Amino acid sequence: MNKSLKVYIFLLVLILIGIILVDANRPKPVNWATTFALNDKIPFGLYVFGQESEALFLNQKISKISNTPYEYFYDKYNYEDSTYTVKGDILYINDDFTIDNNSVDELFYYASRGNDVFISSSTFSQKLKDSLGFEIETSSIFMDSFALKVSNSTLNPNDFYYSKGVSTKYFSKIDTTTTVVLGHQSSTKESLTNFIKIPYKDGNFYLHTQPIVFTNYYMLKENNHEYVAQISSYLKQNKIYWFAKSYDGGQLNQSPMRYILSQASLRWAWYISLISILIFMVFNAKRKQRVIPIIEPLRNTTVDFTKTIGNLYFQEGNHKNIIDKKIIYFLEKIRNEYLIDTTVLDDSFINRMHQKSGMKKEDIAALVQLINQLKRKEICNESDVISLNLAIEKLYQKKGK
Repeated sequence: MNKSLKVYIFLLVLILIGIILVDANRPKPVNWATTFALNDKIPFGLYVFGQESEALFLNQKISKISNTPYEYFYDKYNYEDSTYTVKGDILYINDDFTIDNNSVDELFYYASRGNDVFISSSTFSQKLKDSLGFEIETSSIFMDSFALKVSNSTLNPNDFYYSKGVSTKYFSKIDTTTTVVLGHQSSTKESLTNFIKIPYKDGNFYLHTQPIVFTNYYMLKENNHEYVAQISSYLKQNKIYWFAKSYDGGQLNQSPMRYILSQASLRWAWYISLISILIFMVFNAKRKQRVIPIIEPLRNTTVDFTKTIGNLYFQEGNHKNIIDKKIIYFLEKIRNEYLIDTTVLDDSFINRMHQKSGMKKEDIAALVQLINQLKRKEICNESDVISLNLAIEKLYQKKGK
């Protein structure tokens, strides 16, 4: 390494140290990002609510879930008597409604079995709106603050004031014959509904448009935590399943470079370092690359192998074996594509597959009857193979239409 290069490296290191010292002594700006993340201690995270949840839900056990509702409740459903093996209320808090459609369907199934679902969000999926008969809109009147208040007189309702980060969304349309209004958000110009209860079969949906009230900033501001206690008091079961954002590592960036990349000065210092190292490698590294031999890719012999095996079965005339293989392949495809248990092919299996695949129920029932019939036969002929193949193709052709 020559002398001039050493000088350049020394100057670069000196500049990086200077940038780090200047950034370290500069007042750190407040991060007002609305993450609604359980691990975040910034103003609009949910760290305080997560820490105080056990005291808030006294004598109630809280399970913080990192999976989606569909993933969590799928294996807890008993298909024999159409009930769940667990019971409790569901809690979901997030500025954006990120629950997928399969999980929304699972929420409806779960609520219909006598459970309550509490969702605090500024947005809701169209499927939820259509099924429960409500609409939300954004207020056109500018308001710099809101007074939030519950309607239940037994909760000793008071006005709790919110300004920064507050949502202007409200319930503009509800089914007044079934929906119960539980709270409002008001200003000097108007009062709007922001908290409702919608019965659904044997359970209830509690919908709230101001998730900002659960954040660190407002949980620690004056007595606003009392409002959170009031709206949370509707969750009464002994068990609460909280589907919390950023509870698992996949939602929150845990990279060692997270802090460096989040600060503008350190981020640019990091980029300058990488560029400098790249320039050094281009102009100073000496390497001769050997000739890379051309390697022919391996030929895909899967089709040839399949044809050979098919001809072998055909020549031997073992139709029973062919039918067993087609049934195994079909059931394996159903398990992988729709996540349905295929151990017992009965009415429960037919209903579940109809719900998930959208295929015609009578076609599914006909195929299941044929499969069960062929399984019981000890000797099969060529017409049986053709019948099974046509039934499977009919099922998927009609689905495509």
